[in-house]
Amino acid sequence: MKAFHIPDLYKSSIIGGIKESRRLQDKLKKDYTPTVLDYGAVKFLISRHFGFCYGVENAVEIAYRTIEENADKRIFLLSEMIHNPDVNADLLSRGVKFIMDTAGNQLIAWSELTSEDVVIVPAFGTTVEIQNRLSEIGINAYQYDTTCPFVEKVWNRATAIGQKDYTIVVHGKPTHEETRATFSHSKENAPTIVVKNMAQTIELAKYITGEKPAEQFYEEFAGQFSEGFNVTKDLQRIGVVNQTTMLASDTQGIADYLKQIMIQQYNIEGSDVTAYFADTRDTLCYATNDNQSATYGLLKENADLAIVAGGYNSSNTSHLVELCEQKLPTYFISSADKILSDNLISHFDLHEKVEKITKDFIPSKEQVTIMLTCGASCPDAVVESILLRLHSFFPEAEPIVV
Repeated sequence: MKAFHIPDLYKSSIIGGIKESRRLQDKLKKDYTPTVLDYGAVKFLISRHFGFCYGVENAVEIAYRTIEENADKRIFLLSEMIHNPDVNADLLSRGVKFIMDTAGNQLIAWSELTSEDVVIVPAFGTTVEIQNRLSEIGINAYQYDTTCPFVEKVWNRATAIGQKDYTIVVHGKPTHEETRATFSHSKENAPTIVVKNMAQTIELAKYITGEKPAEQFYEEFAGQFSEGFNVTKDLQRIGVVNQTTMLASDTQGIADYLKQIMIQQYNIEGSDVTAYFADTRDTLCYATNDNQSATYGLLKENADLAIVAGGYNSSNTSHLVELCEQKLPTYFISSADKILSDNLISHFDLHEKVEKITKDFIPSKEQVTIMLTCGASCPDAVVESILLRLHSFFPEAEPIVV
């Protein structure tokens, strides 16, 4: 796999050393057991896979090279390049400006841009409409494009099955930048609808079976289907793709459910199912799969608490949090600064969408075991700083040797 040039401020000798050691020991990536760092009073279980993935490293390299090569020009990002506050804050400090926020709200008017400006497309990709808007201004949307190759793979898959007259069902968060981009590209070739979870999928299935009246569809799925969508005709042949950072088990469950609905609806046997349901292979990216598999491996061990690091608007990170909190107390933090003291931590509550402060998050016992992982857009340096911060609360612990 290609080696990228990543700024030193995102690197960590401790975490980098752990990753390289595991890579050499497990070149086929079949071992999902965590790395154990036992310092006596505190023990850390470090997930087998975490941190910057191929797509993020590619985006970071392109963004910083773009800044270096265009010192005399104004540089803009369509929105956050990746969902990590440290990376985005550093880009802003270097003079880069965001045209939109993550919800797609305009921060800088298109009329303020000129053909001389540089615009970086984020790792999530962007919509066909925005690509055309940039082209009208005279800006090449592909010149500084950091779109993740695995996101583009989903677009290509959607195009391929759309050209075979299947309607595209996108499993994703409707307001997420990547899903908005995937929806935009998909609808160029086929009727497209977004479902955010199994609950919505079950309701969608009722329009396939006729349990719900067609006219109700347009209200229930408002804002989630392509223009001209014909609920009676366009749900007769379907295929499922996904936002690359969703839980693999959720996407598989949705695809299996819809496939079964089509089998029952059309009394299908054997391979005939492909006449109604497209044969789509899994479209999660390798890093999402690896990180989720490694988290399952992590959770086979016993621990007192889990720390998951990453941006609070990071989809792939939030799914790791969901997995961990099913088993043990889990604290979702963006950086070591959120660990206020040895008995206070400020962390993000996924369900209430607010930061909370929890007291006595570290139990008082002879040896405390802490699980530690992060999302695909979190720098190794952040994980190292969290590790060092937690270790510092145990003065009797053995020192960390770098």
